[in-house]
Amino acid sequence: MIKFLLNQEVREEKDLSPNMTVLNYLRTRVGKNGTKEGCASGDCGACTVVLGEREGEHIRYQTVNSCLTFVSTLHGKQLITVEDLKSQDGSLHPVQQAMVDFHGSQCGFCTPGFIMSMFALSKNKPSADQHDILEALAGNLCRCTGYRPIVDAARTIAEQPQLADDFSRYESEVLARLDQIQTDTLVTLNENGKVCYSPTSSDEVAALLVQHPDARLLAGGTDLALEVTQFYRELPKMIYVGNVTDMKQLKEDDQQLVIGAARSLSDSYEALSRVFPDFGELLHRFASLQIRNQGTLGGNIGNASPIGDAPPVLMALDARLVLRKGDRRREVPVEAYFLGYKVTALEEGEFIEQIIVPKPTANQHFRVYKLSKRLDDDISAVCGAFNLTIEDGVVTDACIGFGGMAAVPKRASACEQALLGQPWNHATVKAAMQALTGDFEPLSDFRASKEYRSKTASNLLYKFFIEQQSLKLETRVTSYV
Repeated sequence: MIKFLLNQEVREEKDLSPNMTVLNYLRTRVGKNGTKEGCASGDCGACTVVLGEREGEHIRYQTVNSCLTFVSTLHGKQLITVEDLKSQDGSLHPVQQAMVDFHGSQCGFCTPGFIMSMFALSKNKPSADQHDILEALAGNLCRCTGYRPIVDAARTIAEQPQLADDFSRYESEVLARLDQIQTDTLVTLNENGKVCYSPTSSDEVAALLVQHPDARLLAGGTDLALEVTQFYRELPKMIYVGNVTDMKQLKEDDQQLVIGAARSLSDSYEALSRVFPDFGELLHRFASLQIRNQGTLGGNIGNASPIGDAPPVLMALDARLVLRKGDRRREVPVEAYFLGYKVTALEEGEFIEQIIVPKPTANQHFRVYKLSKRLDDDISAVCGAFNLTIEDGVVTDACIGFGGMAAVPKRASACEQALLGQPWNHATVKAAMQALTGDFEPLSDFRASKEYRSKTASNLLYKFFIEQQSLKLETRVTSYV
C-alpha cells in the first residue's frame, strides 16, 4: 500500500497497478482532467504536475512529467495539479490570473502544464530572472502563442517576490501530514501479479535484487516508463530506489565527488557545475527541467543508451562505477560498463550504487559539446567530451568520450594515442582529427547522417583546440541566448 497527499487529501492505494502512470491515475481514478496527455514521452510538458516533499522546514516543489511518473513512486509525497491551485474562496491563483491577464492561453491544451511550471518557479525562485524563466518553461511546448505572452506572465509573477497563496499559508499543516505518512518500512504496491517494491536503504535494494534478479530498477523512470507508454509493454516487477536515502547522497572531498546513483540530475547540478563548468552547461541542455528533476545520473548510465549524454562525459573524466551485488562491491571504469548495444557488465542481481568522479588536476582542460537539432529539450546527434592534460605545451594525458557515434558510448582511443606525447599545436590536432575518423563507424538515422556525425566529431576536436588558444572568438551558439 502507498500513501500520499493529493493536494491536502491523504490518499491510500493498495490495489493499483504499479505500471499506472500518474497521468492516467489523475484522469481515470480521481477525475482530475486538467492534466493533459500530449506526447506520453516527456517532450511536450502538457502533463506537468508538481510534487512536494519536505526539505528541512519547508516544502520543496518540483515539476515532473506525469506521463512518465508511475503512481508507485508517489509514496510520502504531495501531488499538486492545476485544479488544486485556486484558493479556497474560489479565486484564481496569481499564476493562473497572470496567464489570463497576458492572454497566455489560446487553444488551452498546453496551458495547465505551463501554469504548473510557473507555479513551481514562483515557489523555488520567487525573484526569477529571464534565464530562470526560460529554463523553467523550456520543457513546455505551445503551438499557438509564440511564447511571448506566457513569458510575460511569468515575468510579472517574478516581480511579486512575496507572492502569497494557500500553499504558503498551510505549509506547516501539509508538512505535518507528510510526516505522518512517511515510513521506514518496505512499501509494496501490487495488482494482478505486477508489483513494485519501495525500499529505503541500499541494503534493502541489494537484498531485494538478490531475491528478485529479474526486477527492473526504477529511479526517475524517464526512460523506463517509455516501455509502458510507447511500447505498451508490462513491467511485472520493479524496485523503486527514489526513497533510498543513501543512494541519493553526494559526498565531496579534495580528490573526488561520490554521487549516489539515485540522486537526481537537478540535485547533482550544483556540485558538477562548480567542479566542471562545462558539465553544468551540458546539464542545462539535458532534456527539460521536468526530466532533470526525476532523471538520475545512475539511470542515464544504467539504461545503456548509445545517445545518453552523461556516459561520454564521465568517460572523459575517468569516472568509475561502484557496482553492488548483495554485500559485495566492485569498481569498474565507466567505459567498461558498456559491452554492446543495451548490454552491460552488470551481473545478475547487481546494480549501480555510486558514481565516483575524480576532480580535475593542474593543467587539465575539459570541454563538452552537444550537437542537436534544438538547443533545449533535445537528444544529441553527437556528444563529445574532451579532457586533456597539457604540460609545457605537450599533451601528457588524453581522455575523449563520444556518444551517438556507435552502438555504445565509447572513447576515441586512436585519437587519444595520436595526441599523447605530442606538442599541442595545429599539426597534432589535424593528425588526431584524422585518427578520430577511424575510431567510429556511425550510423545514419533521423537525427543525423553517418557523414555528418563523422565530420562534426572531428570538428569538435578542432573547436576544442580553438577554444584553448584564448582567442576572442565566440564558438558556442548558447552564448547568443
